[in-house]
Amino acid sequence: MDIRVDDLRGPEIVAFVEEHLRDMHSYSPAHSCHVLDLDGLRRPEVTFWSAWDGATLLGCGALKELDPTHGEVKSMRTAAAARGRGVGSAMLRHILAEAAARGYTRVSLETGASVLRAPARGLYEKFGFVRCGPFAEYAEDPNNAYYTKAL
Repeated sequence: MDIRVDDLRGPEIVAFVEEHLRDMHSYSPAHSCHVLDLDGLRRPEVTFWSAWDGATLLGCGALKELDPTHGEVKSMRTAAAARGRGVGSAMLRHILAEAAARGYTRVSLETGASVLRAPARGLYEKFGFVRCGPFAEYAEDPNNAYYTKAL
C-alpha cells in the first residue's frame, strides 16, 4: 500500500471524494454534516493523503491543523472493495505519525453518532481515541460523536 500526499486533481480521487460527500450528506442532517469538500480539503491548513495499490485507489484521509499543537483527522474513507484489508488502520497510523512529527500534542476528530458510523468509531477507539466534548468550531449535537487522543 502506497500512502501519498494527494493534490486532489486526479479524476479517481475527485470521484472518490464526491462519493464521500454524497454519502456523508445522506447519513446526516445538513447542520450535523461537517465533511470538507474538495476546496476545503485543498486549504493550506489541510494535508490530504490517498492510499493506492498500484493504480487502484484504496482510501483517503486528511489532517487539519487547528493550532500549532492540535490537529483534526478529516475525510477518512476506505473504498468499498478494500474494506477489511486494513486500509483505515494504515491511514490512521500514517496521520498519527505525521501529527507527532509536527509536534502536535493532541489529535481530535468528529464522526457520526449513528449505528452506520459504528465501524469508524470502533477504529478510532482501537487507536486510543476517547470520547470528548465538542472542540474547535463544533457544537454539541446528538448526531455527532467527538473524540480526542493525546500524543
